[in-house]
Amino acid sequence: MNKEKMVIDTLIECEALLEGHFLLSSGRHSNRYCQCAKLLQYPDKAEKVLEIVKEQVENLEVDLLVGPAMGGIIVAYELARQLKKPGIFTERKDGEMTLTRGFEIKKGQRVLITEDVVTTGKSTLEVIEVLKGLGAEVVGVCCIVDRRSEECPLKYPVYSACKLEIESFDKENCPLCKENIPYIKPGSRNIK
Repeated sequence: MNKEKMVIDTLIECEALLEGHFLLSSGRHSNRYCQCAKLLQYPDKAEKVLEIVKEQVENLEVDLLVGPAMGGIIVAYELARQLKKPGIFTERKDGEMTLTRGFEIKKGQRVLITEDVVTTGKSTLEVIEVLKGLGAEVVGVCCIVDRRSEECPLKYPVYSACKLEIESFDKENCPLCKENIPYIKPGSRNIK
């Protein structure tokens, strides 16, 4: 069995790959959603899935792993554990991504950003701005699921356990809205 199929099978087994009508953090709508928290509740499964990412990044020169709250925290922890590096996280304070809790980043540190899912890159870009402002050097982005479309503005290498293509729609063109199917908002970011 290839590694990507194993990851997708594991996501399905953990009920992390969902079907329905979802309001995404980007404000777009979709008929599928990947809720990696459902996978990350199982340390043994998370270890196996993130081992695939570790194999892709273990030869990179990295000082620190940083994940945005919420989705990137456990990913940062588990990858940091496997790579034997420190792992910390950023979080939103008053709506702005920031480094808190006494975490420090030294100028010139080489940082790998960790995410559960990368779609639009919005959270990742917010973390990049925080890191650059502190003088860190971003060497790449790791995630369980890479859902990026061509419009994603990330200019860094992305290392993932699997790549999924999940269609999304503008609210005005959403076929699920046109069928009056109610949506749920599963993500952690407040949408205005």
